[in-house]
Amino acid sequence: MQIKDVVAVVTGGASGLGEACVRGIVERGGRAAIFDMQVGPGGELAREMGDRAAFMEVDVTDDASVAQGMARAVERFSKINVAINCAGIGGPCKVLGSKGPMPMEFFNKRIQVNLVGTMRVVAQAAEQMANNGPNQEGERGVIITTSSVAATQGQIGQASYAASKGGINGLLLPLAKELAGYGIRVVTIAPGVLETPMFKNVPEAAREALAKSIPFPKRLGRPSEYADLAAHLIENPYLNGEIFYLTGALRLA
Repeated sequence: MQIKDVVAVVTGGASGLGEACVRGIVERGGRAAIFDMQVGPGGELAREMGDRAAFMEVDVTDDASVAQGMARAVERFSKINVAINCAGIGGPCKVLGSKGPMPMEFFNKRIQVNLVGTMRVVAQAAEQMANNGPNQEGERGVIITTSSVAATQGQIGQASYAASKGGINGLLLPLAKELAGYGIRVVTIAPGVLETPMFKNVPEAAREALAKSIPFPKRLGRPSEYADLAAHLIENPYLNGEIFYLTGALRLA
């Protein structure tokens, strides 16, 4: 699938990895629907991108909100053939901390946004893609989900986040096998440490230590590098059912 033919729904599209994907798709001639709860940044990004992007206020934890966003995206751009799932939340919390056991509300929130929210968007995007006519490869759509190196190398305090991302890994192959019958590919990107809003509150000393722990290049990853990988995954029709790591060879201690 050529980027110029893409109409993408991008969750978390108002900032970080999602914003980079929106910019990358529009700059390459495609169109993007920005799904996010951040009305100000999302609207500003859409205005900057012009008529090839549109903002929809969407909560990935709500069925009706996602359905409404999908309908608005199809109304605006006539179809959806790519879905990039970047909406997610992190935050550390020990299972047993100084104030007692982890509140299950904390755990459940990460699961609902990162895992269930992704699945909600995948299911509804797949429904729209199944209506598309196939291209020359028989392809009707591409779905990209976002995992993390923490899915398999989670650190102390990351039980909730790692569990949500481990679920993303577990979804991949069943989704790819099932949706293959509709001509829809499913791939996953697992970033290491990228320069996103999720890291804005990390102290500078900790950021420097993280950068030094990356074999090469010795820096945090850039959202644009995630977007470049996403663009290649969209355009290469033989990439399906795989996890692609974007880590600079990082292995968490």
